[in-house]
Amino acid sequence: MEITHNPNLLWFVIAYGILMVGLGIYFSKKVSNSEDFILAGKGLGALVLTGTLLATWTGSGSISGGETSMAYSYGIIPAFLMAIPTIVGILILYIIAPRIRAFGKYTVSSILEEKYGSFARTLAGIIIILAYVGIVSYQMKGFGFILNLTTGISVETGTIIGAALIIFLATIGGLRSVAPTDAVSAILMVVGLGITLPTIFVIAGGWDSILANVPKEHLTFSGQLSNIQLLGYLLPSLFLLLADQNMYQRLASSSGDRSSKKAQIGWLVAMLLISPTISLIAFAARSIFPDIDPGMALMATTVVMPTFVGGILLTAATAFIITTGNSYLLSAATNVTYDLYGKYLKKDATDKQLLVMTKWFIVILGVLAYVIISFFPTVLSVQMYAYTVYGAGITPAVLAVFFWKRVNLYGGVSSMIAGVVTTLVWEIPLAKPFELNSVLFAVPVAVIVLIVVTLLTTNKTKSK
Repeated sequence: MEITHNPNLLWFVIAYGILMVGLGIYFSKKVSNSEDFILAGKGLGALVLTGTLLATWTGSGSISGGETSMAYSYGIIPAFLMAIPTIVGILILYIIAPRIRAFGKYTVSSILEEKYGSFARTLAGIIIILAYVGIVSYQMKGFGFILNLTTGISVETGTIIGAALIIFLATIGGLRSVAPTDAVSAILMVVGLGITLPTIFVIAGGWDSILANVPKEHLTFSGQLSNIQLLGYLLPSLFLLLADQNMYQRLASSSGDRSSKKAQIGWLVAMLLISPTISLIAFAARSIFPDIDPGMALMATTVVMPTFVGGILLTAATAFIITTGNSYLLSAATNVTYDLYGKYLKKDATDKQLLVMTKWFIVILGVLAYVIISFFPTVLSVQMYAYTVYGAGITPAVLAVFFWKRVNLYGGVSSMIAGVVTTLVWEIPLAKPFELNSVLFAVPVAVIVLIVVTLLTTNKTKSK
């Protein structure tokens, strides 16, 4: 079946956009300083915190890359397996959340600075910007897919519109406005996916019909992937989540440890429902639309369902994309402001000046994100790159801060450099040999360097 555009679905997207802009403007009026803008005044309760954790983590990476692309390209079991890294990551964050709150920092770079020194903070800031701008870029393209489906306009034009909306919402109120709009979006996600799943199965003719219309290799454990290739798709999200600055900022913005724990439990339960649901919907789409871009699988189902149901799903997809995009854009801009601008260019900047500069950097990085997406062939490819740059360059060093007292600045900084360099070399000049994602090599290199360099320099560190 070919995709036929349904312009009526656009009204649902417009209604969602108006709601988000209205809420964003309302909550932006409560911003009075940088802490309000970046950490929502450290006053997020369990319900809002659950919503913003869920909405931030589950974005275009899930509905255009991740579970969606895996289900469409390789089969249902590989897609189901994509939930495992998230579950493991949430459980580990649950353990270290009180220590994250205790640091009370605006950025992960600030945490690294306390253990590894000022150079580590600068290096981490650059790594985070590289990764997060990439993540923002495919949220913009995901919105382009949505407008293409509804109106028939080109994905490129839709991407520009998505970029403008994401930049605007991130700029007006920071986390003070992003968090409550995330919570509303999270509700739309759960409702939209819950309605869509049984509906699309009926339209596809039931489970037996779906199985009969997908390639036979999509019914195997790993599809057409080798086990090592499959692992290469699973690890990036785990190593991003374990040290994701967005998650750290949200946990630091909670009203207390009790709220934080409740929110993380709610987040875990929601992911156990949402991730398999996305996989099943995309798998059903494979039987209906055998020849479309894998990133469009979930959203393509909107045009074959009743307009109301399709509109709800498309609204949920929009919610996934916009909330993740503005959250990562805000976080990256925070790094530029505090780790680069405030540290080197204007050390005596006032709180108001830092707030203004954060907003300017949101716009600048948003434009850069739009440019970057043109260099990657698929959403899944840029997703794997961005996750690995962060997961190899930041995560081992951050986790060592919490779990290995012996680690020193030499080990931490060396690990960060080794992780990023290995990722970039594997992805760009080597062009992913053997079709293996760089995470399989970059993360082990980063961990080995962290341990070996720390052990070799321990005595040197103590003697100083």
